Amino acid sequence: MLAFGACVIGFSPILVRLTQTGPAAAGVWRLVFALPLLGTMTRRAAGRIARPSSLALLAGVMFALDLGFWHYGIKYTSVANATVLPNLTPVVVTAFAWVVFKQRPRPLFLLALAVAIAGAMLMASQRGGAPGINPPLGDALSATTALWYALYMLAVTAARERETASAVMFWSSAAGAPLVLAAALALGETIFPRAAWGWAACVALGVMHVAGQGSIAWAMGRLPTPTASVVVLVQPVVAAGLGWLLFHEAVGPLQALGATVALGGVVLAQRGSKRDTG
Repeated sequence: MLAFGACVIGFSPILVRLTQTGPAAAGVWRLVFALPLLGTMTRRAAGRIARPSSLALLAGVMFALDLGFWHYGIKYTSVANATVLPNLTPVVVTAFAWVVFKQRPRPLFLLALAVAIAGAMLMASQRGGAPGINPPLGDALSATTALWYALYMLAVTAARERETASAVMFWSSAAGAPLVLAAALALGETIFPRAAWGWAACVALGVMHVAGQGSIAWAMGRLPTPTASVVVLVQPVVAAGLGWLLFHEAVGPLQALGATVALGGVVLAQRGSKRDTG
């Protein structure tokens, strides 16, 4: 389910570019069109939609920040970079546990962190095809997305101890939609698509959100968060392939090497993410 959800989410940056709306506005439609499906699923699972927990609402706030930063990252940089850089999330999760919960990692983690950062910098140093209109800004926004998504995953994991996946997804989407809409209006974005295929992309974003994030949320109630954060790394592979097919975003040798090194560092970080008990 994790792998399936990650593959589905890999379509997100492609659909965002096809919506004919502003970056944040695309996030609004993603959540709005997902809500009816999530509401129906929640009623079928529990018979009614219970009041939201504070954790589900917190997940919604974090996901709103995630969408805003990530969709603007997609606008300004390449699909590959906008997808790979946020997947430094596993490193952020482990670092957060170190700083906040005093869970000191093993030296292997520190090595993995250095490898991941070096790989990300190498990946961002070369682009081919359609690199985006402002790659440095897009890369910075995409990398910051890792923080918001890490906090989102931690909140969802905690909420899943008490609530169903559909309920968590419903309330997090309901909480996030007004925040993303406020950002879109404040930034003067185009809110409504201009053509039928733009609306189709918005609807597809909603379906993708339910199938992709819903599958991930379901699995996160059954697997450790570090495991989940590693498995979803198949997402940048899907997105980079789609960017190459649809937008002619050629992946240069250095970029491919950098992405491999960065993701390798992320995976290595999980091996060194346990606390040093010595």
